[in-house]
Amino acid sequence: MLERLKEIWLDAKQMRDERGLTLIELLVVVVILGIIAAIAVVAIGGLIENSRKDAQVSNAKQLVSAAKLKASSDAAGIKSGDTLTYTTSGTTGGELNNYVDSLKDPMNSDKDYKTASVTIGKTTTGKFTYAVTLVGEDNTKYFENTSDSNLKRDNVAKAAE
Repeated sequence: MLERLKEIWLDAKQMRDERGLTLIELLVVVVILGIIAAIAVVAIGGLIENSRKDAQVSNAKQLVSAAKLKASSDAAGIKSGDTLTYTTSGTTGGELNNYVDSLKDPMNSDKDYKTASVTIGKTTTGKFTYAVTLVGEDNTKYFENTSDSNLKRDNVAKAAE
């Protein structure tokens, strides 16, 4: 019993002698957390930019899908070289307005596009081809007569820079 009390007393004395973190150790932890935060901010910034580019590609593909619907419903009236346009919401005149609810420019605070159109071509076999033009309100050309097979995130970056 006496031996056990002695052990408890030594443990308590040892706990009183232990010191907390030194100022240097605390500063090292703060610096490491700062470096991790800086890396995270850069990575998140890249993710946001990529998601905006993906939204541009999605808008362009939506225009191509609308043009395909228009072409299939009015194949006899579509000629090679015809350009089908989408006009901003609330206006009339766009051939694709019945097929697309709304298109907003994700790179420009969700403003309307200045130009949103699809030019239809025909191959010698009679198959339709589609080329998209998307121009932002600030005249940034995201896609300019870009074929539907080239609507990719990398092509948005080249057009927007």
